Amino acid sequence: MPAQPRPPRSRWASFIANSSEAKPRVLREQGNPAHRLRVEHNHDTILVHLSGEDGQGWTVIAVDRPTRRWAVGESARQLDAAEEAFRWPYSARSQLDPGRRTG
Repeated sequence: MPAQPRPPRSRWASFIANSSEAKPRVLREQGNPAHRLRVEHNHDTILVHLSGEDGQGWTVIAVDRPTRRWAVGESARQLDAAEEAFRWPYSARSQLDPGRRTG
C-alpha cells in the first residue's frame, strides 16, 4: 500500500470533558461531540477507546503496562474492539512481536 500524502497543516483541536458531569469519563472532540475518547486502566493494562469520527465504530488500543506491548482492535461494537485488542498482548504470539494491529 503506497504512503498517503501528508494532510495540509491545520489547527489542532482537543477532546474535552463535559464539565456538567460529576465524574466525566468520556472526552468528546471539540466541535464534533459524536467523536469520543475514553481511557481506562487497571494494574496491568491501559485501554484507549476511540470512536469513529461520526460516532460509529470503535478502535481500541491495549497497552500492557509492564512491557509496553500493544495491540489494536477494531469493530462496530466497543466491547468487541476492546476484547480483540485486549486478547493479543497476553497471547503466546505477542512474545514474537512487541506491537501489532489485530484488525
